[in-house]
Amino acid sequence: MVEPQISHTDLRETIDKHFEWLLVRENGKTFPVRCNEIDFATTDDRTHFSFLDDLGLHTWRLNNVEHSNGEIVLDVAGAFGKNRETLRLVPREPASLLAAEVELARLKKANEIAHVLAAGVPGTKVVRVALSNENGRIAHIFFKRGTWKHGAMMADVSGTMTHEALLATAILWRQKLASRKKDPVSEVCIAAEKRSAKNLQKLHALMTVGVQGYVKVFETRRTKEPPEIIELPVKKVRDLWRERPRKLSLPHVPFPSETAQRMIDLAPEKIDVIYSKQGETLRFLGLPFARVRSMLGTEKAWFGTGKEKRVLNNASWQAFCEFVEDLKNHRQPGAANKRHELYRAAPEAWLEAILRQNIKLLDPNLILSPIYNQFRASSDKIDLLALRRDGRLVIIELKTTPDREAVFQAADYWRKIELQRRSGNLRAIRAFGDAEILDKPALVYIAAPALSFHRDFEFFARMLVPEIELWRWELHENWRGKIKVIARRDYRDFADQNGRHS
Repeated sequence: MVEPQISHTDLRETIDKHFEWLLVRENGKTFPVRCNEIDFATTDDRTHFSFLDDLGLHTWRLNNVEHSNGEIVLDVAGAFGKNRETLRLVPREPASLLAAEVELARLKKANEIAHVLAAGVPGTKVVRVALSNENGRIAHIFFKRGTWKHGAMMADVSGTMTHEALLATAILWRQKLASRKKDPVSEVCIAAEKRSAKNLQKLHALMTVGVQGYVKVFETRRTKEPPEIIELPVKKVRDLWRERPRKLSLPHVPFPSETAQRMIDLAPEKIDVIYSKQGETLRFLGLPFARVRSMLGTEKAWFGTGKEKRVLNNASWQAFCEFVEDLKNHRQPGAANKRHELYRAAPEAWLEAILRQNIKLLDPNLILSPIYNQFRASSDKIDLLALRRDGRLVIIELKTTPDREAVFQAADYWRKIELQRRSGNLRAIRAFGDAEILDKPALVYIAAPALSFHRDFEFFARMLVPEIELWRWELHENWRGKIKVIARRDYRDFADQNGRHS
């Protein structure tokens, strides 16, 4: 510790060494401040710390200061020593410097993968290593096998990409490389860590023979020294059903708690509940806005849509009621302000909430699972699971903005649901009550506003194996006001007519 009146000058010099600092408060709130917006002043043997933010100038009495590891820790208090708090000032590096460090780290990882490839695959010579021009998240490794064959490998060096995104990127990259006049590349390899590689291998099995021929999946194994890179065998659809299905665990009593029911009563037609082992999540037209947990036999609740959550109790009940009124005003089709956060938030969940209330708006022949809420919480991120009148299972994927990976996400859900159907788990948990589930593969519906289908949707839809019957459902753009189907297409028949098996 150093006395603030003694370190005043030193602190000023330290502050001026960095153009921008991040002010971190005890409640977790952060705020960027420039060095010239921070001031230390000594009057009457007391040092005051001041900073400027969007709300104006704040001045605190400075009790103690600690400077270590580049950070400045300030013990401050308000007038008369009240509201004592510890603040942290963390220096912020320039964005350009941070970006350069990230790029170097990713390039290093890309070169490590290239080294493992050259060492582990006989006859392979690495020609060039680079990062993707778009965002630098993907390593591009070009190599030669023998004296003539050019190849390319890609890998996610950011650790942020899903296996669906990796496959979509690889297909589009191969299309680009194959059309080059000089040194065209006919095959593209994807290198991934164990978990991602296994998921890729399963998704790869749902692609046509043509795609399987020009996209290869490799697993990077680091359990040995030196690391290895191994090409995974190509699986067929029938190989996927040998996997042990994930157990479906559902709540024993899927009824709202007393606290949740009191909250639901404020807008019963617009609020639903998602049950999980951690408690209940309440949603207003799909937007999570409150949570209820049972702790030591006592129900605890919080509400709020952003990072700030308030405890729900007798003192805050009126504020909660006012919050629900805000939801009613802003999260509705005729909202006056279409740019309000409550209107724009979670649009896909809003669409899902509308269809959950009446799935026949999409297809009159469908019924939803009676235990939809619990099943949704237990089965990854599937939007809706329904049954046709003839007993055919239907997986419904919803989109409200163009999503390039939508087709592959739906295919992955199809695999998981089919595994549950074939194993008899859906029948065992009575997912549709007494209704019988037909012994045929599930259908896949992808529904979205007409202008919200990605331009590559049809390109990717043609790449799925014929076992996946994919339907595209186009909705009217004003879906919040009224769900109206304006077009639909069966991509399986369309693709088969155009040589899907080629």
